[in-house]
Amino acid sequence: MNKKAVAALVSLVLILLAGYGLFRLSKSRTFQFFGGLTDRVRTEQKVAALTFDDGPSEYSDEVVDILAEKNAKATFYLIGQNIEEYPDQVKNIIERGNEIGNHSYSHPTFIFRPFLFVDAEIAKTNDLIRGAGYRGEITFRPPGGKKLIVLPWYLQQHKIKTIMWNVEPDTYVAGNAEAIVSYTLENTKPGSIILLHPFCKTQCEADREALPKIIDGLRSQGYTFVTIEDLLSYSTN
Repeated sequence: MNKKAVAALVSLVLILLAGYGLFRLSKSRTFQFFGGLTDRVRTEQKVAALTFDDGPSEYSDEVVDILAEKNAKATFYLIGQNIEEYPDQVKNIIERGNEIGNHSYSHPTFIFRPFLFVDAEIAKTNDLIRGAGYRGEITFRPPGGKKLIVLPWYLQQHKIKTIMWNVEPDTYVAGNAEAIVSYTLENTKPGSIILLHPFCKTQCEADREALPKIIDGLRSQGYTFVTIEDLLSYSTN
């Protein structure tokens, strides 16, 4: 192999490694290039936040009823398109005292997206959330947790907090309610942010089934459930 071929091969390998590194960074739960993010709050208090992604849907009321029955509050990261489709469910979430967050308008991957695209996805969803009657602070959760350059910069410029998570049972034991409960109880720590996906029809049924058992199980360990806004106030950082 001549020197030019070797150089080309080395360049290709370096490009691939750089691309893989950026991809890994884009999915990091604890780092982004601009602004801060929160994957959990550092506190000694036994508090945790339940968060639900991808709603609302026809199953939102069931989730809200479980929370009300257990006297617990949660943070719902909603998709703008779904807000338009299920406006009554959004109002029910708000009226029952839960928190609303922004999960984009169409649930895209935000890697290598231009500024105008990012702005449209976030601003339109914020407008829909406000239009539904929510008046609290609106935090943002990137779809799939993926973010790279433009999205974090946009969020920093608009003073919007990025909220990730540190307990994600669906990544490891999706579709098995008992395993979801066990995983969550074993991995929750003071200040944890728990991610569930309880809004679809089939696989998400396990998350809905697990939810009351998670609440009961963590309460038996001494935990109190709070919204993201309240959880952030516990930070000792």
